[in-house]
Amino acid sequence: MAYYANHSVHSLDYGNNTYTFDFGKFATLANAACVVTCEGTSVLATVVMSTEARDIDFMPLMVNYQEKYYAAGKILGSQYQRRENRPSNDKVLTGRLIDRSLRPLFPKYLRNDVQVMLTILSYDGEIDHDICATLAASAALHVSNIPWAGPIAASRIGMIDGNFVLNPSVSDQKKSELDLFVGSSSTSVVMIEAGAKQISEEKMLEAIELGKNEGKKVCAFFEELRTKIGKEKIVLLEPEKDTQIKDWVMDTYKNEFTQCLWGIPGKKERMAEKNRIFKEAKEKAIEYFNDAERVEKNIGDACNSVWKKILRDAILQEEKRIAGRKLDEIRPINVEVDLFNRLHGSALFQRGETQGLSVVTLGAPGDTLVVEGIEGSEERRYFHHYNFPPYSVGECSNRLMTGNREIGHGALAERALLAVIPKEEDFPYSIRVVSEILMSNGSSSMAATCGSTLALMAAGVPILAPVSGIAMGMITSEDGSSYKILSDIQDDEDFVGDMDFKVTGTANGITAIQMDIKVMGLSKEVFENALSQAKQGRLEILDKMLAVIPTYRAELSPFAPRLEILQINPELIGKLIGKGGETIQKITKETGTQIEIKDDGKVIIASTDGEAMLKALEMVKLVTFEPKAGEIYEATVARIEAFGAFVDISPSVGGLVHVSQISKERVNNVADVLKIGQKVKVKLMEIDERGRLNLSIKETL
Repeated sequence: MAYYANHSVHSLDYGNNTYTFDFGKFATLANAACVVTCEGTSVLATVVMSTEARDIDFMPLMVNYQEKYYAAGKILGSQYQRRENRPSNDKVLTGRLIDRSLRPLFPKYLRNDVQVMLTILSYDGEIDHDICATLAASAALHVSNIPWAGPIAASRIGMIDGNFVLNPSVSDQKKSELDLFVGSSSTSVVMIEAGAKQISEEKMLEAIELGKNEGKKVCAFFEELRTKIGKEKIVLLEPEKDTQIKDWVMDTYKNEFTQCLWGIPGKKERMAEKNRIFKEAKEKAIEYFNDAERVEKNIGDACNSVWKKILRDAILQEEKRIAGRKLDEIRPINVEVDLFNRLHGSALFQRGETQGLSVVTLGAPGDTLVVEGIEGSEERRYFHHYNFPPYSVGECSNRLMTGNREIGHGALAERALLAVIPKEEDFPYSIRVVSEILMSNGSSSMAATCGSTLALMAAGVPILAPVSGIAMGMITSEDGSSYKILSDIQDDEDFVGDMDFKVTGTANGITAIQMDIKVMGLSKEVFENALSQAKQGRLEILDKMLAVIPTYRAELSPFAPRLEILQINPELIGKLIGKGGETIQKITKETGTQIEIKDDGKVIIASTDGEAMLKALEMVKLVTFEPKAGEIYEATVARIEAFGAFVDISPSVGGLVHVSQISKERVNNVADVLKIGQKVKVKLMEIDERGRLNLSIKETL
């Protein structure tokens, strides 16, 4: 048998780059595999589907994003852990991004495990591996025999000097005002992730449309690939629904479901009543159909289908939402700041039954978060952590560790505020924000965003502008001919809806977008309407936030550290650090302060104790003291000789006062005029070519 009998390589010009797609050489026991290469970046995508379906009520897709340090010619940093283990948070987010692009196009009834594994084989530091990975996953799925209604394309849109850039390099991204990732099919957009520096809705729509149009070319290329090398898709028959049980539930319990949805405003009480109806329906159905096995298998799906239909029909036909809200109506909002006085900044933001406590902690510049990856090491002085404990939804659970959902929601809230965080030179503190979700009935990441803005302002962080956020939803008719956009969706509306579209921004423009859908794609019209309605909603929310705290505080909390910044000669950095760090460690230990030394000679001292701060400042000044000719100093007589006196103007700097420079009168015996330990004023006359200081007392008289 010849090796690589089915090996083929195909090229695609996309933006300013050429991408190659390599099939039939790597991982050929998978359903399909593809290596995508662009310049020096290569990613392997493998797709596998299990042969048996599982008895579950969701599509079991797993997207695993694997970062390999060898790809960048590196060995993992820890001396005790040289092997890659759990992906970094950034790679978890990339995996979620690709999952969200692929998932809408799988059959809703698919219950076989599908695993997409993405391995970074090579990384050149300039070509984005996430674009390569998404293209590789799409290509592999499309040519495989796995049922999937793809392909999808991936495009990144940047904006530099007001001009859009398709798939900008890593270097160019640093100059960009926009980072928009668009996942799109041949006809419509299926996923969006964006961060922006307060750009308008109109510009964002232009960028999305550009990503969609460029994606059409990629999808056409993938269709050609399928024609050439694609496998015949496995045909999975959609399980037949037990329409008799569903019709019986509708006839028997429609009124009770309706009363539950609109007669009970509270989530906890509504869910309790819903569960009671489900339980009663099961018991009565077994009695009515006289077939326990049949009812056990189908009653859950039947009840959920009826629940969804009642709610969806009410929204589409009557524009009627839970608790009687209008389509664009936002739930009641409550805002508080300064909840606990020891905190540097805190805020409680509640919208309906979603409540988030956000807390800001200010740290020294050295308290940054260091993020390591194949891209290198990066220090982040602003970072956000999001926690979603089980009690927030009234449940018990032993899953208390940070999961992918928490990482994703925290990253969205962090990105929402990144554009308004002050520059380091204006506010050199490290900033950590933690959002504790205390209650959740939808849109908790937007509660974290709003709460974080409030907490930052309460902490005295001079943000460029306050940010609010809103989660939008959508209900579409079965034939797709009509739809309704919902503002500020809650759990049930998210459960039955077709879109989760989160938008954050200031009064001036958008700072972040995240969109997931359950349908095959969205039109430009939907985006226009959703963004317009979202702007109206987030500005309304912003007004209520600013009514409580209109701007950031002028003063920091008394419990926050204070910073003093001292500029020293960069050539004296080594002297300040001392041998093996001895000098700087002595200062921090004696004063209890934190000290950071920058390469440019900037010394930043942080402390909550004013006296300790002054002491550390003085110690640093003494160590880094640089005498200047013409300056007058207070000195201490250290040694007396016949030709003059040696004096110290700092613990480490001293010089000679020649006998002729002690007094305006003639001095025959230096000891008659000066004593060891005596304090005198001296003027530095010159520093000679050997670095010696020539001082004068006479010139100060």
